[in-house]
Amino acid sequence: MMRSPSKWALAVRKPDGDIAELNFPIASPMARHRLFRLPVIRGIVALGESLAIGFRALAISANYAAQEEGDDGEVQTELSRGAIIFSFAIAIGFALVLFKVTPALITNWLPIDTTGVFVVVEGLIRVTLFIAYLAVISLLPDLRRVFQYHGAEHKAINALEAGEELTPERVKRFSLIHPRCGTAFLLWVMVIAIFVFAFLGRPSLFWLIASRILLLPVIAGLAYELIRFAGKHSKNRIVMTLLAPGLWLQRLTTREPTPEQLEVSIRALKEVLRIEEPLSKEEREVEVMA
Repeated sequence: MMRSPSKWALAVRKPDGDIAELNFPIASPMARHRLFRLPVIRGIVALGESLAIGFRALAISANYAAQEEGDDGEVQTELSRGAIIFSFAIAIGFALVLFKVTPALITNWLPIDTTGVFVVVEGLIRVTLFIAYLAVISLLPDLRRVFQYHGAEHKAINALEAGEELTPERVKRFSLIHPRCGTAFLLWVMVIAIFVFAFLGRPSLFWLIASRILLLPVIAGLAYELIRFAGKHSKNRIVMTLLAPGLWLQRLTTREPTPEQLEVSIRALKEVLRIEEPLSKEEREVEVMA
């Protein structure tokens, strides 16, 4: 799945071997209100949009895999709104409990008196849980296939940005790593959280848990600005050195794709470029959705 500023496109390999292509508009509030384009705020909006698009793309892929056809013979590419909202709520709730609430509770039980030490230890526990979680799920066969498609997306984007011809033979030569990847974004959310929470000290247990959840949008907005900056300065050695941990982490969430998987990623990329053709070169920044 690929997106541009105002559109997103999806390519899906169907059970019969054909590739289905779909595209959708993005009705972003950032296009309608200047307030939502302000730094940090735009990151919060972009995060919400990315999550919504990601869940919708997964629902479409699942339905194509099941080959559900409607009365008109067309494949039904939408789960019900209720099913999507329920899945969204379960996934977000699980992530909050595992990566926000659990590290705070564990650290709160430890005999730590210094605020600085408390925040750093909590951050280390959070990052450790995150890395361990990625390492465990990467062992699952179905997730390995997802990570192969993730790698295919990165290779296609890297090839596009290098001005290379978009064919599986050419694209496969490029790196699995990309600075605008969502994996790096999640890691930086956790790192930036250490500095943000340091200003809060060590509140009571209730406010400790509440602050970890309520401040997540602000932290995500700050992380978005960092990733956005990195994407525009990907050739700067100092910037890429600072972002190296996030890039290394992508080794857990990407796998070498097959030529068939590369073909799917290229079709999605070409589709989103096709429908954004009227835009200028600067506006046609395609983002990787992890």
